[in-house]
Parts: sequence; C-alpha cells; structure tokens
Amino acid sequence: MTWRGTTTVRDRIFAALPYLLPLMDGLPFGQFLFQQFPILEIITLPLIPLKTLHQLPFAGFIVFIGLYMLVVRNENIPHFIRFNTMQAILIDIVLILCTLIFQVLGNVLLPGFVGETLYNMIFLGLLAAFFYSVIQCLSGKYAEIPTLSDAVYMQVR
Repeated sequence: MTWRGTTTVRDRIFAALPYLLPLMDGLPFGQFLFQQFPILEIITLPLIPLKTLHQLPFAGFIVFIGLYMLVVRNENIPHFIRFNTMQAILIDIVLILCTLIFQVLGNVLLPGFVGETLYNMIFLGLLAAFFYSVIQCLSGKYAEIPTLSDAVYMQVR
C-alpha cells in the first residue's frame, strides 16, 4: 500500500538499499548453512565490495548512525524511504541483540545442534525479511512486517 504520495523509481531503489545493512550483519548467522550447502554462498557474491568496507573499524556503527541521523530524521526525504530505512535499522538492532545473546550464552547453554539450529533459523528469517522487504520496496509498497512495522510507524511521522 502506497499512502502519503506516490513513489518514483529512484525512491524505490533508495528505500531498498538500507536493507543491505542487516544483511551484512546477519551473514555470520549463515555460517553453518554455508558449510552444509556451499552453493548458498552465491547470494554473498554481490556483497563482496560491501564486505571489505564492513571490515573497517566501526564502519557498521557509522553507517547505522548516519542512516538514522541523515535519513530517518530528515523530514525532506520522502516518507517511503524514511520508513524503510528505519525498518532496516530495527532489523539490524534485532540481529545485534541476537549476536549479544549468543556471545553471552555461548556454548554453555546452546551446545552443538541447538546452537546451529538457532543460527540457521535466524539467518533464514533474516533472508525472508530481506527479500520480502526489498521486493515490496521495488514494487513501491510498504513492507509490513508485523510488530516491527508498528514500531517504525511510531518513530517515523
């Protein structure tokens, strides 16, 4: 649904780009799937230039803050772009929290198979959210992810 005006092709492309941030941060969760199914690494080929940039110290944090301050809080940018940018940021925050939980619990409470299964579930959920959101953006529709979109609507006016 495209309310608050129509979207141009340029707006659709700019709205889809921020979803690369959570995809980059979520790649480590795919490590077990990549080991079991090496053909899946094809999805990471277009991300090679971003992987090198992402290895710089604090690069992810700088992009995160930059997107929030320069895009989400800028009223001159169309609502469609700001909404999708904020939604990508919230997906990234969820991934950061998952990473912290795994670092704290580590192998103590999540041994072998259970930990691998959780990693796979998080990665597959991320891929589903990524592809759904990008496809919706490119078709000019708002990507409605249940609880997450509600939080985005509260942040982006």
